[in-house]
Amino acid sequence: MTNPAVGDTAPDISLPRDGGEIVKLSDFSGKNVVLYFYPKDDTPGCTKEAIGFTDNVAAFDGLNTVILGVSKDSVKKHDKFIAKHDLKIALLSDEEGDVCERYGVWVEKNMYGKTYMGIERATFLIGADGKIVQVWRKVKVPGHVDAVLDAVRAL
Repeated sequence: MTNPAVGDTAPDISLPRDGGEIVKLSDFSGKNVVLYFYPKDDTPGCTKEAIGFTDNVAAFDGLNTVILGVSKDSVKKHDKFIAKHDLKIALLSDEEGDVCERYGVWVEKNMYGKTYMGIERATFLIGADGKIVQVWRKVKVPGHVDAVLDAVRAL
């Protein structure tokens, strides 16, 4: 399945996280999961987004919700990014791009007239039952974490 939508069962994933441990979506059965895709570690927008989720991790925890960030960066890059910004969220490495493809976030982008393939900033809110509750595409970072938190509170 590519481009999973609200109401679909979220495609399971199995990816290494910061530190190297393999994480599966099914590991969080019974919890809500915020699965967010971002282009690259330690770039301005991605850093703001990761810090935003980190600053609100206690609020998400209190709502039985786990946050998982996904990019094509290596586990080693994730470890550096986490250490540099004291991040408190799990970052998963999709170096092969399989999960990005299955979630429909590996897309053609256009910058300064050049087209290239890259990760569309997108967030999937997955309910405790494993079904997709809400999808945000082409995410703009300012206000996004608050919007996701509001959506989790509404569950």
